[in-house]
Amino acid sequence: MIKITDTHMTAEHNGKVIAEATRTAGTWHATTWPTPLTYNQAITALTIAELVATGADESDPCVISLREELADG
Repeated sequence: MIKITDTHMTAEHNGKVIAEATRTAGTWHATTWPTPLTYNQAITALTIAELVATGADESDPCVISLREELADG
């Protein structure tokens, strides 16, 4: 589950935080992505973390597509 406030996002799996994003100076910084992100991109980065935590691997078409979307962003 992803929880979102104005300045912080968390992705949780089985009651444990698996990824976070924090808004600083108008951009989002996710623990799972190396570059600053927009609001929507931060949600995408946390979604990838959720997919992997729930059993998808790096070769999953959805994971690949979302990573490509972030890289091209």
